[in-house]
Amino acid sequence: MSSRQGGKLKPLKNPKKGKKDLDEDDLAFQQKKKEEAAALKALKDKATKGGPLASGGIKKSGKKK
Repeated sequence: MSSRQGGKLKPLKNPKKGKKDLDEDDLAFQQKKKEEAAALKALKDKATKGGPLASGGIKKSGKKK
């Protein structure tokens, strides 16, 4: 039995992570990841700017009146 009545218990805080030393491989990997993200963003912007790809409109059936 705790003295706390109802409500959520606050979680214990995790200790702060210290800065880890980055070597050349880590720095190269981060740079590559940033470049890939920038290229993906540029492609995404280019794709959304162009408008609809299929501009055929509403498809109608072959039946005629």
